[in-house]
Amino acid sequence: MSSYDVVIVGAGNAALTAALAARENGATVLILEKAPEHEKGGNSYFTAGGFRFCYDNIEDVATDVLTDLSEAERQQIVLPNHDRNVFYNTLMKVTRHQANEDMAWRLIDNSRPTMVWLRQHGIRFIPMFGRQSFLVDGKHHFYGGVNIEAVGGGAGLVEAELQRVRQLGCEIRYNTAATRLIQDKDRRITGLEISGPDGYETISARAIVLACGGFESNPEMRARYLGPGWDLARVRGTRHNMGDGIKMAIDIGARAYGNWSGCHSVGWDISSPEYGDYEVLDNFQKHSYPWGIMVNTDGKRFVDEGEDLRNHTYVRFGREIMNQPNRTAIQIFDQKTIPLLRDEYRIRQVTKVASESIEGLARELEISETALKETVNEFNAACVPGNFNPSILDGVTTEGLSPNKTNWALPINEGPFEAYVTTTGVTFTFGGLKIDDKGTVQDSSDRSIPGLFAAGELVGGLFYENYPGGSGLMAGAVYGKIAGENAAGYAIGNS
Repeated sequence: MSSYDVVIVGAGNAALTAALAARENGATVLILEKAPEHEKGGNSYFTAGGFRFCYDNIEDVATDVLTDLSEAERQQIVLPNHDRNVFYNTLMKVTRHQANEDMAWRLIDNSRPTMVWLRQHGIRFIPMFGRQSFLVDGKHHFYGGVNIEAVGGGAGLVEAELQRVRQLGCEIRYNTAATRLIQDKDRRITGLEISGPDGYETISARAIVLACGGFESNPEMRARYLGPGWDLARVRGTRHNMGDGIKMAIDIGARAYGNWSGCHSVGWDISSPEYGDYEVLDNFQKHSYPWGIMVNTDGKRFVDEGEDLRNHTYVRFGREIMNQPNRTAIQIFDQKTIPLLRDEYRIRQVTKVASESIEGLARELEISETALKETVNEFNAACVPGNFNPSILDGVTTEGLSPNKTNWALPINEGPFEAYVTTTGVTFTFGGLKIDDKGTVQDSSDRSIPGLFAAGELVGGLFYENYPGGSGLMAGAVYGKIAGENAAGYAIGNS
């Protein structure tokens, strides 16, 4: 029977940071990846690779995270302060103060040190010029708090982390799923059963880190916990996150925790496949809705598109789309803002129609011409003149509508017009396991399960109903590092 100090279940960002931390703290490490090698990386592979963390300004962050920036590049960047209070207020605002306070501060206060640690392990970062900044007077003005990404996006992040864990001597097995956790009579974890290419096997382990994602790829669990109709939603990422880690832990008495009826979801191109595409990756998302209006297939607006910065609303709006007829939302723009649309609107697979008139747009969309024309006319008449500025909450609003658009409200009146058809894409689920400050999984009596640790999307308690952009990868890295360090310490201390 194979034996290891620490076994990591999963091979996304949270799992790989746990592996890095466990290995550098002296543990022998095995990483189990349920997917075949060409589908490695979990949901992390499909992200833009953005991280939300604490910093003061560009000069501050360039010292130890953006270490590849030249002086000329620094001078072109305006990066707003994102200190621990800004991070905390944003997280609490979007989760309506439901996030666990201790978990929130642990994430926030470990965010910068973890980014520095990743950089020391060879993970490179760059500013998110194309997605999170606007060029104003020759300088790139960033906004929204998630302004730094891994080189190569999520795919580049995973590849760099995999290269590093191999360099450090971690073993990786692909096509190998964990199926059952094994304990002794004292409740201590002693190993696990796995299913691989050669059948079933039992592995001995002093500690296990579960970091294999939520249940977003499982239509039965989505319908059971997220609600009716969610079994029909598209999945943005991997097809392999079936809730296995959560179920294995609960089977031995772990406590379910967090927002089990909530998830990270977004506006997602209606022509996207059932699961993530390894070529298109996250470019099926359509996140420029603040610069136009969103209507349903009845031709009616249903959200305040300018309620807040995109990074604070796109997750909740993904759920709102599920509540619309046909689970569909249509984003409409005119020539004033079409140049502002993100690169994801220009992919070959996009579901787009264009017309010189709103009536023509409705015909192409096969929705009511009368209803759409009435909605656009009412919106245009309600727009209050102001100074449009896409990099801030500009207060350019409408009056007399329900709902009003409270920022970036420009009339839709300069053709030709463009419309993009979206549905909901599920990223990850918010419900999961309860952990303590060392990343140890808690049982139903809030006692630690000795030797069992968890990190990443299968940990509950941090995100409720909504999510601030860039905090998922950051939480995975922070809690992965914590789990890996403590798993190594536990395993070696009990060897």
